[in-house]
Amino acid sequence: MAKQKLPKTPAVRYLQNSGIPFEPRFYKYEEKGGTRVSARELDVSEHVVIKTLVMEDENNNPFIILMHGDKEVSLKNMARILRVKSVQPCSPDKVTKHTGYLTGGTSPFGTKKRLNVFMEETILNLDEIFINGGKRGLLVKIASSDVKEILNAETVKVGING
Repeated sequence: MAKQKLPKTPAVRYLQNSGIPFEPRFYKYEEKGGTRVSARELDVSEHVVIKTLVMEDENNNPFIILMHGDKEVSLKNMARILRVKSVQPCSPDKVTKHTGYLTGGTSPFGTKKRLNVFMEETILNLDEIFINGGKRGLLVKIASSDVKEILNAETVKVGING
């Protein structure tokens, strides 16, 4: 793929302002392809590609959960951790409203609203991860510990095999 100019997404600006080192990685985006496509295009394990999922509880309180690409979130366990009755994924319109990003390009960095961030604890077992840079077809390679630190993410154990 030809060398691309790094877009100045809110996520990229956030990372640059934080001083945290990251490496942009571009790939050919496919509608509804998810982490399977980005992992294939970047020739990495889907386990190291991290999904940014925007969810909400029954009172419409939004939050972000970071999850391995090859795992799903146990909604029941997440609700238990939050001490609410239920949690569910936000609609694409709500994702954009809360984050300023389109689905498929949602990054946990530089969101429009400050959202609580939860991170599957096993992500920290990986030195480096690939996570969305705020645009479809752009992931950033970054240290998992840096992600936890700059997002003040709370670790949780809610990943299940998809």
